[in-house]
Amino acid sequence: MVKNNFLSEICLNTQTKNNRETQTSMESKKIVVVGSTNMDMVVKTSHIPVPGETVLTGSFFMNPGGKGANQAVAVARLGGNVTFISKVGNDVFGKQSAQLFDEEDINTFHVLSDPDLPSGVALITVDDKGENSIVVASGANANLLPADLEDALADIADAGVVLMQLEIPLQTVEFVAKYAASKGISVILDPAPAKQLSAELLTALDIITPNQTEAEILSGIKVNNIESAKKAAKIIYGHGVKQVVITMGTLGAVIYQGNKAEVIPARKVEAVDSTAAGDVFNGALAVALSEGKPLTQAVEFACMVAAISVTRLGAQSSIPYRNEIIAHQVSTDHLAKD
Repeated sequence: MVKNNFLSEICLNTQTKNNRETQTSMESKKIVVVGSTNMDMVVKTSHIPVPGETVLTGSFFMNPGGKGANQAVAVARLGGNVTFISKVGNDVFGKQSAQLFDEEDINTFHVLSDPDLPSGVALITVDDKGENSIVVASGANANLLPADLEDALADIADAGVVLMQLEIPLQTVEFVAKYAASKGISVILDPAPAKQLSAELLTALDIITPNQTEAEILSGIKVNNIESAKKAAKIIYGHGVKQVVITMGTLGAVIYQGNKAEVIPARKVEAVDSTAAGDVFNGALAVALSEGKPLTQAVEFACMVAAISVTRLGAQSSIPYRNEIIAHQVSTDHLAKD
C-alpha cells in the first residue's frame, strides 16, 4: 500500500511497534475482519443539538475510524492475527488509512482502492457524558461487493473467526457469512447500523452482538433493562443464531446460548467517549474466541477492554494494547486482594 505522511497528527495517542512487541505471545487462529473504513470528524460539545439548534464549541479533531477498521485495529492491538478486507477511495484519507493499517501490523492485501468513489467519512458529535451522534457518508464502503472478494476467499477459508458489521452492502455480508459458514468458520456479526436481517443471514451466524437499539429491531421487544434484554435475546436466538450477546452499556452484556441467559456485569468507569466501544468489544471478543476462550470468558474480556476504551477520546485512538489490559488486570487483582 502507498505510504503517506500527510495528516499523521490525526492519529491521537499512537503507540510504537515496540509497545506491541512487549505483548504476550499467544497461540490464536487467524481473524478476518470484513467491513468499513472511514475518516472520523469529531466535535466535542456540551450536548448533542436537536434539529434546528446550533451549538458553539471549540473542540474538533479528525481520527481514523469506520466500524470495520476499528475492529481490525482492536484485534491487532490485542495480539490477534488479523486480515482486513475493505475498500477506500483513491484519496488522501484512503492513503492515510493504508499507512495506519500498516503501522498496526494489519494484513492489508485485500484493502482495495475505488477509482471513482471517495473514502468514507463519519461526522460525529460527542457530548459531555460521552454519548454520541453519528452521520456517515459511506463512499467507497458502499461499493465493496461480492465480486471484489474472489481473491480473498482463500484467506476467509483459512480463518478461525470472521467478524463483520453493516457499514458495507448487506449482500456482501450475506455472501461472506454463507461462504464462511460452509467452511465451518465461526462468524460474528455486529449488526450496526441497525437494520432488519434475513433468516438466511441469521442462520449462518455463530454469534450476533446487537446493542439495545439493534436488539429491539431484531426482536420486536423494547430493550431497556436486563430482563427485557433476556427476552429479546431469546427471540433472536429463536431465529437461528447459535449465540446471542446483547451489549447493554453500563449494565454489561446479556449472553443467550443453549436456551439459557447469563449476565456479564460492566466495569465501572468514567466515560469520556463511547464512539468505538462496540467496535472494541467485538474486536476483543473475536481475539478471545480465537485464543480458545469459552464465550462467557470472552465476553468478560471484551467488556473489560471496551470499558478502558470509553475513558479516552476518539475511535482508534481509544483502543488499548494487550499490555495495557494485562497491567489493568494486575492492578485490579491487587486492589481486590487489599
